Formats: sequence, structure tokens, C-alpha cells
Amino acid sequence: MSSTAVPSPSRLGGLPKWAAPAGVAVLFVAAYLVFQGTGTLPHDDEAPQFLAVTELREWIDDHRNDNPLFLYFLNYIRLFVGSLYALFETVLYALGWPGITGVMGALAWLAGGWRIALLAVGGVSAFGVLGLWESSVDTLALVAVAVLLSLAIGIPVGVWAGLSTRVRRTITPVLDVMQIMPTFAYLAPLALFFHIGAPAGAIATMIYSIPPAIRITALAISEVSPTAVEASASLGATRRQTLFKVYLPLARSTMALAINQTIMMALSMVVIANLISAPGLGGDIIRGLSRAQVGIMLPAGIAVVIMAVVLDRMMMAVARRDPHARLGRADLAGAGVLAVAGLALIPVLPRVWPENLTVNLVAEVNDAVRWAEDNWFTVTSWIKDTTSHLLLNPLESLLTSAPWWLVALAVLTVAWWVSGVRPALTALACLLAIALLGVWEHTMQTMTTVAVAVLVTLVIGLLLGVAAARSPRYSAVQRPLLDAAQTMPAFVYLLPALALFETTRFTAIFASVIYAVPPVVRLVEDGIKGVPAPVVEAAVSAGSTPGQLLWKVQLPMARRAILLAANQGIVMTLAMVVVGGLVGAGALGYDVVSGFSQRTDFGMGFVAGVATVLLGVMLDRITQGADRRPSPRKRKFT
Repeated sequence: MSSTAVPSPSRLGGLPKWAAPAGVAVLFVAAYLVFQGTGTLPHDDEAPQFLAVTELREWIDDHRNDNPLFLYFLNYIRLFVGSLYALFETVLYALGWPGITGVMGALAWLAGGWRIALLAVGGVSAFGVLGLWESSVDTLALVAVAVLLSLAIGIPVGVWAGLSTRVRRTITPVLDVMQIMPTFAYLAPLALFFHIGAPAGAIATMIYSIPPAIRITALAISEVSPTAVEASASLGATRRQTLFKVYLPLARSTMALAINQTIMMALSMVVIANLISAPGLGGDIIRGLSRAQVGIMLPAGIAVVIMAVVLDRMMMAVARRDPHARLGRADLAGAGVLAVAGLALIPVLPRVWPENLTVNLVAEVNDAVRWAEDNWFTVTSWIKDTTSHLLLNPLESLLTSAPWWLVALAVLTVAWWVSGVRPALTALACLLAIALLGVWEHTMQTMTTVAVAVLVTLVIGLLLGVAAARSPRYSAVQRPLLDAAQTMPAFVYLLPALALFETTRFTAIFASVIYAVPPVVRLVEDGIKGVPAPVVEAAVSAGSTPGQLLWKVQLPMARRAILLAANQGIVMTLAMVVVGGLVGAGALGYDVVSGFSQRTDFGMGFVAGVATVLLGVMLDRITQGADRRPSPRKRKFT
């Protein structure tokens, strides 16, 4: 039975295609003007649900050692993770700085040669020079525990998902939620069930770093050549033999990338985990944020970046190495000399880095920041005030003064138009849950900050992505900068923002833009480069100018990549804006931070974390649906 395409509703009656959306927009504007100021759901710090969660925490603290759930299950997990952390910490402190430097240098030499070894030795020594040796060792121990547990769970689950489509479909929604959920949202429930300290910090870090281990491992296993698997089966190999002799060796390089990404995600999370008293460099960064002193934050931020770069280069060297190539005698000898020299110097040199070899940069950095504030105040103040007056304040006033039901209806309509029925209903359910939680006003304020940050991120990301796609030379210059930006932990982006704009909500927007731009640029660049060459050649031969080629051919055909870039920009911006609660962003981010720092506000912080997750799920589902939905020009009714 054939179907006949008929004009879309936007064309019925001779109306232009923009008439229907414009009519709906006029109705919403009229409804806002009529009902403005009603049904606004103002925030109440003493809301019953906040007090109930705070009382629940107090009850849990009082019964942590007599409730069966804690006594026979959760406490054992906490003790196991705590013991594992204590073991790593004891070993690292026993090695001291000579032993750690020698062992890390030896491992780096085995991974990628003498250049990587030199980087590792210099990086480890930098921890001591910056005066952060003990904090760096604590962070390294916490990362080691979190990565070990993440890989112990993530790799087997990833292998299982790679071998079974049913398992992969089952765990994908769980992984989506884990990656959408802002990092702050992990902390409240973990503090509730695992108390505070290193075990809770390691578990929070593990939850955050498991998804890439599972996803990339599953991808590696699923991409193994079916011919190799069939050949193994035809030779009589068992499933176990095929797994260990075929799947895992052929997926080795991609699985090394999974380990690399797990380490990077863990390093991003260990800083934030300090909010629940996890040890390490996060303490120095949080202390600097609380005092608004970049001089305290900067050395710790540099140490985290150095640790990330050293571990990243080591793992990428392993991933690039030919699995069949053997290490040369020179490499083995060099690694052995480094390891033996480091271990031999343990009883000779002090195990803690000598104070006379440290460099204190706090005063100098603070002086430089004050100079920047004094000399750039006019420019930075103009940027901050202009953005606030033209974008932030009007949008926040609109969202907080509109009735909650009108905002929910507007989101439902937009989601339905952009992504379809199911994402629209999911978005509506998330907003209704936020209203019931009692944090509507603060959620609207957070959504304002996210909207402005996403708008700026997408504009910058599109411009840089298009420039990189159209100029290989510019792409080559930009690529290392994007690599460096993506390896830095999220908190590091607060440093320049705080130095330029002090503690305001614009500081959070500036930091979130820096944090979210790199993946947007990469996705836009890949999408435009992915346009088939014959299509581009046909457009050029038809006389298209470079501008026409971009707007009429490349951008429309890269639509899916651009929508995915928008999705990633929203998710990453939301995560960073919440972190920006530490530097004046207010709203949900401040509620979460206040809930951890003040025992009486724990309920509000916990509920704010849940609301942040709901907001992230809502925005993610809308943009993910848009990625799968056909272009409005191609929709037909049959």
C-alpha cells in the first residue's frame, strides 16, 4: 500500500511554516502577562522535606552501628575500601619521594621509553617543589584505589556487554544516568550511607569513573573481527579460550584507552570528593576557593594537571605500542636502573620532600591576581555587567516570575516539537518532581545560568569547530590546546575565572564555558569533516561560495553531530555551573555546598542534588531526542 505525502500542518491553508510556532509563542506570552507573579513556588529553607532528610541523616548516624543494613553490608564495604586506601597510602609513604620517583620513572620507561620516563620523574618531583608532596601522595593513593575498583568492576561488565546485546541495552540507561548526573549529586547519598572520609571519597570517584571503563571496553569487544572469532570456534576453542586468546588480545589497544579515561575521570572527581573530607589536593583547592585566594589554589591545580598529564601519557604510550613488539634491552636496563636507584636511596634520603627544595608561590600569585583585578577591572566589569543586564537578569526574572505550570507547559511544548512525545513526557516528569521537592525557584535560577553558559559555549564551539574543519593548519594548532583542556580536572577552570571576575555567578559561567567548549569544538569539527567529499565537490562545481557551502551543505548535513555537541555542551555546562556554587553561582550549587558544610542544611543540600540530576536528565533527553529526530523539513504525514 503506497502512501502519499501531504503538506505539513505548517503549510495548510497557505500559512507560512513559521506561523504555527509563532502563534504558540504569542499564546505563551499572553499567558505570562496575565498570570505573572502567580504560582511561583518561592524557596523555603525550612521546608518540611528538607528537615525530614536532615532528621533521616541524624537517625542514620545514630544507628550506623546497630542497623542490619549498615552492620552487615554497608559498613563492610566502607571498611574494605578504607583498608585498601590505607594499604596504598602506607606503601607510597614507605617508598618516600626517592622510591616513588624511581618506580614511576621505571614504569613510564617500560610504557613509552626514556622521554615518558623523563616526564614522569619531572612530574613527580614537581609535587615536592610545589610544596604539596603529602597531598599529592594522598591523591595518588585515592586515585589508585578508585581506578583499581572501577576497572575490577568495569572491565568484566564491559566485556559482558560487548558479548551480549541484551546486557548492553540493559546497562546503557544506567550508564546514561551516571554520566548525566553532576558530580556533586554523588556526594550527598554517599555521605549519608558511607559517612565522610577517604572511603566515601573513593566510592564517589569510582562511581564517576566506572561508565567510561564499561562503555569503551564494550565497544572494544564488540568491534573484534567476527572472522577471527569464527576461526577460533572452528578450531575447537571454548568460549573461555576465545575470550582470552582472541577477544582480549585484539581489543587490547582500545581497552588501554578505557583505562586512560578511567584515570582521567578519577582525577577530576578526587578534587570534588574533598567536600566529603576525602584527603589530597582537593583540600588545598577548596581552601583557596573558600578564601578566594588563587595563590593557594594554583599550585594544587598545577599538581593535579601534572599528575593527569603524566598518567595520560603513560597510558597512551601503552595503547599505541605494538602488542607483538618486545621491549629492547636498553629499555629494560634503563627502567631497572631507575627503579633500583630509587629504592636504594630510600634509607639514605628523607622520605618526605625537603622543605628547603620547595618554592612558595602563594604571595606572588595573589599579587599577580590583584594586579589583574586592578588593571583589567574596567574590561572584566563591563563584560560581567553587560551579560548580567542583557541576559542573566531578564531571563531569571522571566523564569522565576512565571507560574510553574506555564514553565512546565512551555518545556513540554518545546520538547515535543524538538524531540518527540517520550522525551517531552520525561522532561515534564522531571519538572513536576522538582516542583514537589520544593526547590523550584533555585532550579529556575540554575537553569538561567545554564542557558546563558550553553548559548555562549555553542557560539564559541561552532566558530572554532568550523574554523578547524575548514583549515587543517588551524586544526593542527588547536588540537594540542583541546587535548590539554580535556585532561584538566574541572576545578582548575575556576582559577582563571576567579582571578578575573571574583566570586559572582558570571564566574561560574566563564569557567563552565572553558570547560565545555573543547568537546563541542571536536564534535562540530568531526561533523563538518564527515560530510561526503562528492557532495562538497558537487556544491563547489555548481558555483557555491564558501559561505553558501557552509550554510547550505555542510552545517545541514552535520546536523546530528551539532546536536550531539549541543547535548554534551549542556551536560558539561550543568555539571560545571553546579561546581560554580563554590564561587558565587548560588542557587542549587550553593545549596549542595551548604548542605555539606553545615550539618543543619544537609536536607536542603541532598534535595538540591536530586533536583540537579532531574534538571540534567530533562535537558539531556530533549537534546538526545533532537539528535534522533528527522529535520522538520523532512517530516511528512501519511
